[in-house]
Amino acid sequence: MNEIVFRKATPNDAQPITDLVNLGAGEKQLLPRSLEYVRASIENWIIAAESSRIVGVGSLFDLSPILAEVRSLVVAPEHRQDGIGADIVNRLMDEAHARGISTVFALTRAVSFFEKQGFAVTAKENFPEKVWRDCMTCSLQDACDEVAVVKTVGSRQSPDKSAISNSQF
Repeated sequence: MNEIVFRKATPNDAQPITDLVNLGAGEKQLLPRSLEYVRASIENWIIAAESSRIVGVGSLFDLSPILAEVRSLVVAPEHRQDGIGADIVNRLMDEAHARGISTVFALTRAVSFFEKQGFAVTAKENFPEKVWRDCMTCSLQDACDEVAVVKTVGSRQSPDKSAISNSQF
């Protein structure tokens, strides 16, 4: 394996990001994203590149001044055991810290992966910003199989679940 370089995405990365995300969507790992969506949110993406090829991506989407979501985290199949996904999540958490975000969550089917990164399972209803903004218009709304996971920024441990359910985002 060649050296993997992590960096913020640039506009030239939009098409390969879209391609990798939609590969993951085809594998039922995550929701698809359009090229227009990726272009419009390019400043939120972190990529992992091997030589000039993008082999991993993830984005951080702000839902409020204190809450952000990890979105569209995917790694190329031949690199899924290389720790790239964990490295991207760590960089997204660093980005959340730099933005002053205190809580990061994800909706995922890869619950054990996120638990290994220090996230804790919680209820989707704890994130009304997400539910009202995205879930209400999602084609999978009535058959959603994603699980909400959450982590306090700056923490390597899972947050106290009782504190999560009583907090106001």
